[in-house]
Amino acid sequence: MAFSADPTAQPYVVEDCRGVLQLLSDGTVVRSAALPFPVDGNVAYNDHGRVEWKDAVYDAGLGLGLRMYKPTTDRDEEGKKLPVLVYFHGGGFCIGSCTWPNFHAGCLRLACELPAVVISFDYRLAPEHRLPTAHEDAAAALLWMQNQLALDPWLADAADPCKVFVSGESAGGNIAHHLALRFGRAGLDPMRIAGYILLMPAFCSEQPTQSELDSPATAFLNRETCDRYCRLFLPSGANKDHPLVNPFGSDSPSLETLDVGRVLVVAAEGDLLRDKNVEYAERLKAAQGKGNDDVELVVFAGEEHAFFGVKPTSGATGELVRVIRRFMATETEAAC
Repeated sequence: MAFSADPTAQPYVVEDCRGVLQLLSDGTVVRSAALPFPVDGNVAYNDHGRVEWKDAVYDAGLGLGLRMYKPTTDRDEEGKKLPVLVYFHGGGFCIGSCTWPNFHAGCLRLACELPAVVISFDYRLAPEHRLPTAHEDAAAALLWMQNQLALDPWLADAADPCKVFVSGESAGGNIAHHLALRFGRAGLDPMRIAGYILLMPAFCSEQPTQSELDSPATAFLNRETCDRYCRLFLPSGANKDHPLVNPFGSDSPSLETLDVGRVLVVAAEGDLLRDKNVEYAERLKAAQGKGNDDVELVVFAGEEHAFFGVKPTSGATGELVRVIRRFMATETEAAC
């Protein structure tokens, strides 16, 4: 992206991302502490004291943190440990944090209602840090977890390292896909990844799908906003067929190379990414010759993109948590 070379020119806004991030003509990035949507009853989840949480750091040099959650109940008399759900937030790779109240509420709900130990990671954001930085940070996060699940007393008390599920919404769902490519289910011994959960993953291409063409300008994620995110997070000179965002591009790794065990893909009927999400699930199932129990697709009628992150206390999110709970409870074939 070219910027003005005139040192006397007054900087002006080149890109505005939901009013909380602005890229100026001189290359300056201005961030606001405000949220990109109203904070109301939809982002306040009452766990009734059934979840405890704390913040930690997984890369002090880069200032990268995380927020960990664990239920205070739901352990049986034998002290059976709980599955672990890793969560990467959405925000177009440009905005968001594990400390945002909406993502915090969603993770509280997951920890309480699954129940599970939930670990929500931050990662560096574009445009200051374009892709693949977020993917590299997420990989570092899982590598940090390898030993922490056993070494950190707060986690070791509750977390089962043999039942780790990697999830994310929107940009975070894209991250989960790339972590699956890198680690599969056997690349993080002694920790075992039992499955991947992709919520409305951010996949796109230069050729628009029908759901993109049908998406109204009033949608939470419309084509203009999606294109803006892509301009801000893609590597310089890259387009939407880059392997980082198009899993079906000519240069993208084959889905046949994935050794991921079980995968849950969640799409939203009113999401412009719906068709790409559905195609991903269908292609993954075909590429790996898996049955319906291995690759599962669930489409939420009447919902828009990122409804989990935007409306963490809604009825639809409650149903999504139940879908995730059923998926995580299904018997898996191996132990650590």
